[in-house]
Amino acid sequence: MLEKGKISAIQMGLIAYPMILGTTVLAVPTIMGREAERDMWISPIFASSMGFLSVFLAYRLNKIYPDETFIQYSEQIIGRFLGKIISFFYLFFLLENIGNFLRQYAEFTVGAILPQTPRIVIISCLTLLCAFVVYGGIEVLGRLAQLYIPLFIVPLFIMLLLLLQDFETKNMFPIMMHGIKPSISGAIIPGLGWFTEFFVISFLLPFLTDREKGKKWGMISVLAVTLTMIVINLTVLFLFGGKMTSNYLYPVFEAARYINISDFFENLEAIVMVVWVTGIFLKISVFYYALALGTAQWLNLSDYRPVVFPYGLLMVVFGIWAHPNIPEMSQFYKLVSPLYKPLFLLVIPLCLLFLAMVRQKHNKKKGEHQQ
Repeated sequence: MLEKGKISAIQMGLIAYPMILGTTVLAVPTIMGREAERDMWISPIFASSMGFLSVFLAYRLNKIYPDETFIQYSEQIIGRFLGKIISFFYLFFLLENIGNFLRQYAEFTVGAILPQTPRIVIISCLTLLCAFVVYGGIEVLGRLAQLYIPLFIVPLFIMLLLLLQDFETKNMFPIMMHGIKPSISGAIIPGLGWFTEFFVISFLLPFLTDREKGKKWGMISVLAVTLTMIVINLTVLFLFGGKMTSNYLYPVFEAARYINISDFFENLEAIVMVVWVTGIFLKISVFYYALALGTAQWLNLSDYRPVVFPYGLLMVVFGIWAHPNIPEMSQFYKLVSPLYKPLFLLVIPLCLLFLAMVRQKHNKKKGEHQQ
């Protein structure tokens, strides 16, 4: 086995939580606010269905092929040739997504706090840090998630408390004035573009010490992400209202700027920066790990570590090439991401699960006839 390390199901759940919220905490309120307006807080409930389905698919496939990742069991299910082709495109999909995450991180960092710093410097520094984590293995990833979860949750909680005095709860009424359709419309892009990323835990499930709890903690992680997104959406809704929220590129960042208590606590954008950097760091590390491990399995290598740093160089290049500017990046996440992500994270796994179950049933009948 390429990876000799092990993590617990709880650690897997802790890894998955910031993996999804790492890039949703800033951008998703704008997307949901644009479609659902005052009902934007309901949209995460509908979007979560894609997360629950993705966890179910990853767990069921792992149940049939317990010691294999997507790269390995795709060859078992549809044959070596077709499996290699699908796996190649899947690995490219992971690499392209990492490039998008890096560029999103760089754009936010340059726009918010480091306007004079070249993007390539920001991207290279984060890539190098993630490379060291991936090189350390899955156990390092699990321990980092345990360490960073408080850094992710506590700042959000503090920001919420400091903003309570400015909340206008009337902004959420009347609820569903235009029916359920706006809430569902607001859920489509986040559901297909972000919640489907939970399927990446298929690269973690083979290395759980308590594999039977994998589904449980995967589902708990989806629920935790959903509740967090509801709280975040309610926060910006109470502050800005449904229509105004969609006017901000990063509403949560603007909410942090809104904090002003006795002219002492004010402009606390650092709170959002801590959450953002922690989440994006863990998210890229998980995708990076899946990419390195999957490539080693695709090439039948004895160790995945030799490909870690070469991939880092490719990731920097993809991060620079990803998007020319923020409007292009926003259009990508609005129009392109919800179309191609479900293909790799939902449709293909669903087809593989169906074929695996048919093959399993056929082999069972064949064994009974032989007896």
